[in-house]
Amino acid sequence: MEFSFDALRRWPDIEAPNLYAFDATDRLVLDTAAQEIADAGEGGVVAIGDRYGALSLGAATLHSASGIRVHQDALSQERAIVANADRFDLSDRIALHALDADLVRDARVVLLQLPRSLDALDEIARLIAGYAAPGVRVFAGGRVKHMTPAMNEVLSASFASVEAGLARQKSRVITASAPRPAGSHTDSSWPRSQRHADLDLTVWAHGAAFAGTRIDVGTRFLLDYLESVPETAHRIVDLGCGSGVLATAFAIQRPDAAVTATDQSAAATASACLTADANGVGERVAVVRDDGMSAVPDRSVDAVLLNPPFHIGASVHAGIALKLFAEAARVLKPGGTLLSVWNSHLHYRGHLERLVGRTHQLGRNSKFTVTMSRRSE
Repeated sequence: MEFSFDALRRWPDIEAPNLYAFDATDRLVLDTAAQEIADAGEGGVVAIGDRYGALSLGAATLHSASGIRVHQDALSQERAIVANADRFDLSDRIALHALDADLVRDARVVLLQLPRSLDALDEIARLIAGYAAPGVRVFAGGRVKHMTPAMNEVLSASFASVEAGLARQKSRVITASAPRPAGSHTDSSWPRSQRHADLDLTVWAHGAAFAGTRIDVGTRFLLDYLESVPETAHRIVDLGCGSGVLATAFAIQRPDAAVTATDQSAAATASACLTADANGVGERVAVVRDDGMSAVPDRSVDAVLLNPPFHIGASVHAGIALKLFAEAARVLKPGGTLLSVWNSHLHYRGHLERLVGRTHQLGRNSKFTVTMSRRSE
């Protein structure tokens, strides 16, 4: 099958009429970096944040790049890249990598979809500056409405030259080069930690982990209701665990529980492992990178803890939450419990009743609602 941007699919990630597998940013990055990609040689090109393969597969077909190293934090998007590469018979042109030194070692060109998180951008920039070739050029693209001057400042901490290009179709590319020497940063490297004395918890996080070392307000609200999980519940899953706060706190409260923390984000699962270890429950919290709970058998779990996201990329979309509710229903034993927190304006209770079972409200504040759903028999 001949490569075409229009033929890229999001599957197995969520697909909907208003969700796309590529945008104008992908095209602009590839056009801006065209000559550098062509000159990079075997293994010289790296694509980071390549959501569904537009950057890596576009570089392979439009500019004859090969040995392209690719990192995508989200597992569903990583799987979509593999599926698209298979469909276009380009699997031999790319290789998936973790966000580590081997991803960028001696790279000459880095194609980057700018992350929304400045911390995620900082971790990526430091890694490139520390391990890529001295002459590396980074082409970081984004939608203009989501770009801020702070992104230039973050890149400038790792690169001596940072230049913003002209906007095209509401997208823009920032080109960074001349890596600064390692150790030139004044603050600590990644991952980082923060002690929350009020909760007696230490949270570790990589740059792309949701909320970082902070504890987001929804999770903090849900922590007040962990004791609502029945004492008879012994197998627990923290679904979409982020930095592992819920899983760790529950394991501390219930020493007899077997807790699994699962998230599709590589940064989140790495962070959750560190958080559990830092709080002395690393041996009792199993951390798994998974899309939903595909590795968990049906009707095998006593309780699920969930603070679902309500964004898909930059779009507000209920698709992920509904997918996670359905997954919780699948893995819960009859009579099992889903303890969830969600933004009150999203009115998820009807969905929970339909997908999981009888649902009642445990708590509500100005922004969030906590509910307990009981799996239908």
